[in-house]
Amino acid sequence: MTSPFRRPLVIGNWKMHTTVRAAAGLARELRPLVPPLPDREVAVAPPFTALSAVGALLEGSPIRLAAQDLFWEDEGAYTGEVSGPMLKETGVEYVILGHSERRIYLSESDLAVSRKAQAALRAGLTPVVCVGEDQMARDAGRAQQVVRDQLLRSMEDLPGAEADRLVVAYEPVWAIGTGRSASPADAAEMHALIRLEIEARFPAGKAERIRILYGGSVTEQNVDALMARPEVDGVLVGGASLRAREFARIASYGVPRWGDS
Repeated sequence: MTSPFRRPLVIGNWKMHTTVRAAAGLARELRPLVPPLPDREVAVAPPFTALSAVGALLEGSPIRLAAQDLFWEDEGAYTGEVSGPMLKETGVEYVILGHSERRIYLSESDLAVSRKAQAALRAGLTPVVCVGEDQMARDAGRAQQVVRDQLLRSMEDLPGAEADRLVVAYEPVWAIGTGRSASPADAAEMHALIRLEIEARFPAGKAERIRILYGGSVTEQNVDALMARPEVDGVLVGGASLRAREFARIASYGVPRWGDS
């Protein structure tokens, strides 16, 4: 059971999957499968091109809208980028920042993530800042140091007054898209480390409200065990979020499975 100060959050990251038409179909399929769940929040992050269509289809449902990235300026000559105010206008509430795939393939730095998180807060969006170690760092016994360094640099210059709007997602790189998930105990250990760093960085009344999610091969088979850990405040779901019934089951963690007696 997570802290009463932190409402659990489940986000489905669709990554670079689905055309607008396919995304709309997935949203239509998903909407009736996710009932109102007052003890948690649920969101999906379609590609930029599908945000408006998916947002319109999910309007009035319990499923909120998230984006997969933004730029650190609100407007300007930045070809190909998308700003916080643009996302806000489409109905986006959450924005994923610093995902390992952006760090790896686009060389996104912790400084860039920090600037993007500040931009998200300016726009009234909730930044979901991702951190996580790769297999080499874990094998070398450096996992905690890597995550600590990423976290502190990615939170640099974030205003303490707005810290409670921040969400952190721990996503071990070696578990993303591999079918290998960190054990609930391993996830809880890293979440506890992140919590300590957050408490040292922000005022107590703000720090205790910052949610820490787990991401990395989250499935309907492992979500209950992950969410049973008090250190885990939610999950960031990748591939499983592209299958409507499976994502609905993940979002409904702790609820008996359909057909169970």
